[in-house]
Order: sequence, then structure tokens, then C-alpha cells
Amino acid sequence: MIRHLSLFFVFVLITVGVSAASDKNTPTDADNGFTWKSEVPDDCPFERSQTLTAIFFTGRHSDYHCGDTWYPSWASDGNLYSPWTDGKTDGVSCKSGYDGKKAHTGHGMMIGDDPLRLIIKNTSPPKAASAEPYKGRYPAGSLVHNGIWYYGTYCLGPAGSTKHNGFTWNWPVLGPMPGFQISRDMGKTWEPSPLSPETPLFPEPKVHLGPVKMGAPHFVDFGKNMKHSPDGKAYMLGMGAMVDDPEPRPCVKPATGGGFEVQDCDTDFAHANLSWITADQVYMARVKPSPETINDIKAYEFFGGHDVNGKPVWTGDFEKIKPLIEWNNNMGCVTATWVPGLKKYLMCITDGWPTVAKMDSYILEADTLTGPWRMVVYLKDFGDQAYFLNFPSKFVSEDGRTLWLCYSANFSRGWNGVKLDFNPPGGRYGLCLHEVKLLGPSDSTSTANKSLKATW
Repeated sequence: MIRHLSLFFVFVLITVGVSAASDKNTPTDADNGFTWKSEVPDDCPFERSQTLTAIFFTGRHSDYHCGDTWYPSWASDGNLYSPWTDGKTDGVSCKSGYDGKKAHTGHGMMIGDDPLRLIIKNTSPPKAASAEPYKGRYPAGSLVHNGIWYYGTYCLGPAGSTKHNGFTWNWPVLGPMPGFQISRDMGKTWEPSPLSPETPLFPEPKVHLGPVKMGAPHFVDFGKNMKHSPDGKAYMLGMGAMVDDPEPRPCVKPATGGGFEVQDCDTDFAHANLSWITADQVYMARVKPSPETINDIKAYEFFGGHDVNGKPVWTGDFEKIKPLIEWNNNMGCVTATWVPGLKKYLMCITDGWPTVAKMDSYILEADTLTGPWRMVVYLKDFGDQAYFLNFPSKFVSEDGRTLWLCYSANFSRGWNGVKLDFNPPGGRYGLCLHEVKLLGPSDSTSTANKSLKATW
């Protein structure tokens, strides 16, 4: 009940346009940089990191006019290759949320070594693939390895604009992953996936609009041509939820006098307990990537928890998959990057309930993919509505402390009367790149700012 009441007040504040940005960001006296105030919820299950404790935004950011949904993969030719959709890139439009039959996804190439001076081109026109019986089919895991581009998609439903009790949701149901299309010429031509939404790569959901575990999977970024993979395998992280969740996310409805209040969901409403941007757990799979294996579930192994000695268990049986990490009603889209200079993995997670308001993101760190994972920083209302966060490995400094955060923001400005501002400045509904520096317990924002070097 306490959580529900707090959410009510959050919605009231959002709707009347009250901004708390000045409370969250601590400006430095050196330039436009600032440290984002970390506000970790009391029920957070992750221990605090002892080595990385804050994130400093330098004020440097990109100004590209492209679509959203960028997950760059660093290829052996030195370029980054990424999916994109819902917007215009290189003069071409693309949208993944059509009526189910005409969902399109784009293929982009990012040329250059300076994040602020990239040349961004399409490798080929956007491709259509049916999402039926769902209505949307969006980009997911994307990997370029040994000159071959593997491009995954995932399905969403029941509609991009779903109304319930006076509130408009965005894609409140996360659907299956219908495999990978394959390009052997760096995105110029494509072989369609042999799978489909009705015959997906992973055997889920059990019923239409039911929950999945390996939802919207993304490849762990191991650097140029997967250089730092521990065993030559590609690893994917998916977001998911369990059947019969004992504490599912509540719904919302308009409140008397303005704002919104939470309420229990109707049993016939498949809602944002597991949506395009909300989840309860993170799951993991791995595969030796090749055109023969990437769409063959028999080639995959799944993380099955830890044994009595604390060692990770891997299984070929999807039914034995276990959560890598979980935080009920606080998880969502997930990505991870290996940072050689730190000898750590960084994981980005966004909890975007209720799919169209302000969103919270957080960054975790771990020495191994199987954990334990520790909290670095919790970014409340980041964006204000930032999603699809990731750290492209190409733009990580040698010491691992300076990185570029890739994301998109504020797609639903004005939905349900919610006011959204771009915070940090320089965000946009499309491709965003912001330079950041990770701080430790002994670092200050002023010394962090002075230590930054123009390395790009």
C-alpha cells in the first residue's frame, strides 16, 4: 500500500509538470558537467559497489537526427552496425509498430572514431516481417561477428496504443523472439529468419500474450569482433517474468483532481507486468555464433542458476532456465558491456512502468557475467524518459572510466497529460550519445572534470 501511494504522488507531480531535476543533478563549477544523484530504493536487492559509486555527465553529447533503438556492434572492419526503427535515418523512414503485417526494421552503419562526428548510413532499405498474431515487431539482439551480421527481432502486443480505464499504455505485452535474419555482406542483403512469431526461437510464451523469459534479448558487447568473449561464445540477456506472479504490477487510472492513481488490473487485461520496457527478472543464454547455430535452439545453453558450490550451471534444457538476477516490479530492458580497463561488466537496466511516463534506469557492475552484480548508480527519472541504454564498447577509454552512453528519450511526450523534459540536456527522441565518467569513492566531480581528455 505504501508503494502504491508513493506512485500516486509521483503521477500527480508528473502531470502538473513539477520538475525535481535540480535535486537530482549536482552541477560542477568547471563547466556544464554534473553528477547525477543516485537514489537507490530501499528494497533494492543488490549490494552497493565499492569501486564505482557515481556517474558524471561531462556535458558533451551528440546531435544526430536519427530514429531510435540503437544497439551498436563493433565489427572487424572498425565500423559499428546497429538496428534502428521508429523515425528517419539517412533520409529513410522506418516504423515497427504497424498493423502486424507490415512491421519494418532498419539497418544502420556508424562510420568514424569520434562519437560526435560519426557518419551514419543505411546499409539497405528497412525490411518488413510479419508480427502476427502480435502487432509490433521490433529490433532486438544484434551482433556482427567474423563479417556476418545476426539481427534479431521481438514481438509486442496487443497494440502500440492500448487504452484501459482511461489510461493509454504503450505495448503493454512483451512477446516472443522469432529468430535472426542474417547478412553475409555487412547488411547489404539479408536472409530472412526461418522462424516466426508462431514458431519462435525460444519455446515461449505458453499462451498468447502470456509472459516470456528471454524477452527482447540483447547480446553482451565483448568489444571489436567479440574480442573479449571468455570462450568464443555470444551471450544474450533477456528480460522476463514468471507465470502466476504473486505480486504483479498494478494498473493506473485517472485520479480525481488530476494525476493518476494505481489500482489492481482487471483479470482480462494483459498489462505492463511484462511490457516492452518492464520486467521482473533478467535471464541469460549463450551460443557459438554461426549461420547454422543462431536459429537452432539445440545449439544454445541457458543459465540455470548456481550449484551448491556457487559455480554457474548451464543447461541445454530451456525449461531449466533460472533468473540471472531479479528485482520484482523493478526491472526491464537490459544490456551489458565488458570494460577491459575496469575488468568488469557494466549492465544497464531500465524500469519503464507504466510504459509512457518518466522512467528509472540503473547501472550494475560485476567481475563475471554470472555475478554477483552490484549497484553503481540508480538514475531516477533519467531522460526524463530514457530507454534502450547501452555502452558501445568502441567508445570506452583505455582505463574504462570514460564512456559514451547510448539511449533514446521521450517518445510519449504529452501522452496521458504527462510532461516530459530532456534531462540531461541534449537528449532527443532518437539516437542520443552522452559522454560520462564513472567515479569511485575517492573521486570528486571537480577532479573528474579536470581529468577528462579529448580522446575521440
